[in-house]
Amino acid sequence: MRKLGTIDLEVLDLAIKKNGTFNENNLENSELKRFGVGKILDTLASLKDRKLISLNSDGSFSITDLAREILWSNNVPTWAKILRLLQIKSCTIVQIVDILRISENELIEDIEKLRKNQFVLMSPQRIEDKLVKVYEILPEGVEEIDKTEVNGFDNTDFDESKPKVEILSIIDEIVKVIQDAQMEQSEKDSINEKLSKLKDRLEI
Repeated sequence: MRKLGTIDLEVLDLAIKKNGTFNENNLENSELKRFGVGKILDTLASLKDRKLISLNSDGSFSITDLAREILWSNNVPTWAKILRLLQIKSCTIVQIVDILRISENELIEDIEKLRKNQFVLMSPQRIEDKLVKVYEILPEGVEEIDKTEVNGFDNTDFDESKPKVEILSIIDEIVKVIQDAQMEQSEKDSINEKLSKLKDRLEI
């Protein structure tokens, strides 16, 4: 897979949302304008050099088939698209749906499969006074998606027998929620101690 930066992703995402072709006005009216003209021009030049966008005769740009293969191709399974996206940036479920243009119902099963196999981590984070679930790729996920470059997508073995790992993940999520909660530090310490004992009892 061609490695993408976060700004590369935003440009290609804009192209997808504009049915494959975008122009200067589209860039100006998008969130990309916050990066400034110089950074945008550098990004466009880099994407063009890597054959991820092409320059049209009218000055507009089009996303190439090579770029579509990264996150928007039917040849790539949904779980792999999720890992590739999270390799670029951590995302909420809403962001994943928006960028990959796949319904939430289709995504949930694959995200849970990735989480249970320790390829991604879901952690609650407070954003604008709201607690939202943010997904990030774990080292095992990076290793797995990198292996598909050589081995293809059919050789990934999802282990469905990792109940202790899932419980550990849930306990870690609870610890993070407690850290953000409005309560006395002594209460937080007491709860965290009990959770630690629970881990020990489970022999995790």
